[in-house]
Amino acid sequence: MSSTISLSPHDEPFPASGAPTTAGPWWRNAVVYQVYPRSFADGNGDGIGDLTGIRARLPYLSKLGVDALWINPWYPSPMADGGYDVADYRDIEPDFGTLAEAEALIAEAHTLGIRIIIDLVPNHCSDVHPWFIEALAAAPGSVARERFHFLEGKGANGELPPNDWQSRFGGPAWTRTVNADGTPGQWYLHLYAPEQPDLNWDNPEIRTEFEGVLQFWFDRGVDGIRIDVADGLIKEPGLPDGEGFDPAKGVPYSDRDGVHDIYRAWRAIADSYDGDRVFVGEMWIPDPERFAMYLRPDELHTAFNFDFLSCPWDKATMRSSIDTTMRLNGPIGAPATWVLSNHDVTRHVTRYGKEDTSFSFADRRHGAPNDAVLGMRRARAAALLTMALPGSVYVYQGEELGLDEIEDLDDSLRQDPVWERSEHRDPGRDGCRIPLPWSTEPTSLGFSPADATAAPWLPQPARWAAVSAEVQETDPASMLALYRAVIKLRKAQPGLLTDDLDWIDCGDDCLSFTRGPQFGFVLNLGAEPAVLPAHETLLLTSSPLTEDGRLPADTAAWLRLTPASD
Repeated sequence: MSSTISLSPHDEPFPASGAPTTAGPWWRNAVVYQVYPRSFADGNGDGIGDLTGIRARLPYLSKLGVDALWINPWYPSPMADGGYDVADYRDIEPDFGTLAEAEALIAEAHTLGIRIIIDLVPNHCSDVHPWFIEALAAAPGSVARERFHFLEGKGANGELPPNDWQSRFGGPAWTRTVNADGTPGQWYLHLYAPEQPDLNWDNPEIRTEFEGVLQFWFDRGVDGIRIDVADGLIKEPGLPDGEGFDPAKGVPYSDRDGVHDIYRAWRAIADSYDGDRVFVGEMWIPDPERFAMYLRPDELHTAFNFDFLSCPWDKATMRSSIDTTMRLNGPIGAPATWVLSNHDVTRHVTRYGKEDTSFSFADRRHGAPNDAVLGMRRARAAALLTMALPGSVYVYQGEELGLDEIEDLDDSLRQDPVWERSEHRDPGRDGCRIPLPWSTEPTSLGFSPADATAAPWLPQPARWAAVSAEVQETDPASMLALYRAVIKLRKAQPGLLTDDLDWIDCGDDCLSFTRGPQFGFVLNLGAEPAVLPAHETLLLTSSPLTEDGRLPADTAAWLRLTPASD
């Protein structure tokens, strides 16, 4: 058996200048890097990440080997919810830059073989969007109010909300307006913050507007669209109470059948453009059969696999999630999409170090005891697992550095509306949105220029200097080196370009499978070292093997099972 391939962090990146690395459309097997603009890199020194910062870090992303960037909302916004309250869908937030800079970013990324996916927020807009300002000034029943969900309240004087729906950020999903004469008015629906009024997708004007928005960005070279709250656009007619609603139908504000007509129309627009444009849906839908309906050939191309993200560090649960995903996606020809962390969830380095390693919005287990060393070890193994599975993989910024969730952020600094809306029961999502550490520079860890005039918008822990990109660049055992190695290897394995996966038995505690005749994967979730199956070459491990060549606990391995054809 030959030795492990040595991959230095100084190796040249896998060729990215248009060279095909996947079978079929690029998005079927892509490694996509998520950029949260406010926290990625600050180019002008105001403490807020921007397009200048992203453009300056494109060589880093190219060297990492990613195929595409997913950029969280970059539109003009009051930032009541981190940019998911959009004031103008056809422009760029001034704190981030200009539309011309966005076009330059798209072009520069393309020269490096990196595609751009942007975030679209169709369920709701900002309360300072011109449409909502017009609606507030208009009378009940007006055309302007028909773009949203305005209703009279219940009770003797309309003092009660129109129904019992609750905001996903906590509290009622309705806010009452005030008439021009100061008297109480109608109520409007907001499934998130009051600053995010829900749009009425039963109104044809809304559909026409967003079809135009898609064309606006596709015309500027955008390669894909991530759709926020993709399941939520259509509401049950009449907006009935959730209490007593037929459980077999789900909930009245999510996953209504009419939403599929919207995505069929969108797919036709995407398919009318040259190249492979992609839609990525964000749907937290518990029914896997209903989830798969969004991925039919004339609707969305892919959707985030949140069932897998939420899995505990457990063999049976992980395997069940993978099996279900493959079983449902296979017949409709849709690739799976694997993700471990994003801007809404607790970073998995921290989750994997807790006693309960699953994820749930209902309980983030903020402040629960955390074994940082164990969490890091499991996160390294999880990287090899997701990169070995059929389909595409999303990497959340800083994941490649092994960044942890910042749970000791001072409460006075929290900006996520979840914190206030939950009456301080839920710490919110600020802990996974801390600005990245690029260097050991003490003021902002390289997030901002050395002569920056403002501190980062959220404070960074000083200990992150030790895991900055600058430090990890020269450490062949770092998380950054591991991510570069596994992405490069992934593109070189023919078996990983197919949708095939066959489970193999490597003991009760190991999650093990093959991808084609040559590639093998083993993850040891047990407490004791495991014996590897027969193989030709050990390609990569997430942690070193034992002295006698066994796979340690919480460690994954990539294997070449037979001699290379060449």
